[in-house]
Amino acid sequence: MEKLNALIRLQESLAKLPSVGKKSAERMAYALLEMDDEDLLEFSDAIRELKSKIHTCPICGNITEDDECYICKDNDRDRTTVMVVSSPKDIMAFENAEEYKGLYHVLGGTISLSKGKGIDDLNIPSLIKRVEQGEIKEVIIATNPTVDGETTALYLAKLLENKNVNVTRLAYGLPMGGNLDYADSLTLAKAVEGRRKI
Repeated sequence: MEKLNALIRLQESLAKLPSVGKKSAERMAYALLEMDDEDLLEFSDAIRELKSKIHTCPICGNITEDDECYICKDNDRDRTTVMVVSSPKDIMAFENAEEYKGLYHVLGGTISLSKGKGIDDLNIPSLIKRVEQGEIKEVIIATNPTVDGETTALYLAKLLENKNVNVTRLAYGLPMGGNLDYADSLTLAKAVEGRRKI
């Protein structure tokens, strides 16, 4: 069979997506090949715009297309409470639960020796700066209940202990080893309600 380099390149690119194996990438590549030109062009434009239009919010680290994200701009939110999460996906999980009405701060990951991610790789300095401005009274640490998430939570709690702010951790209605973006709304709501001081 003839080697189709463009198709192979597309399959290899698709296989880089999470949970997409070689066979799934092959099926997707053939599906894209069968799309009409207009739909395929729309698809490629959507991918191109993803990186050119979306950037991180300079205040909290959430993703946005504006100068600031919609949460930081919302004056009706509780500005005395900040929930610290690992990624913007976690924000969407809490927003869908519709229980939490405070602000967020995205770390951009967790401390992970196995992944080569250290303290300097995380968005911690801007969190400290926000806390030191004095309006924030509570920092809720909402990293995943994994070894890396716990390590990060303990590090942040130690860092914030002398900053005149109440530091809490989500309650363990969340399963150990789980990810926040897979949790259902009720579990997330109960986790926020049952948060505790660290």
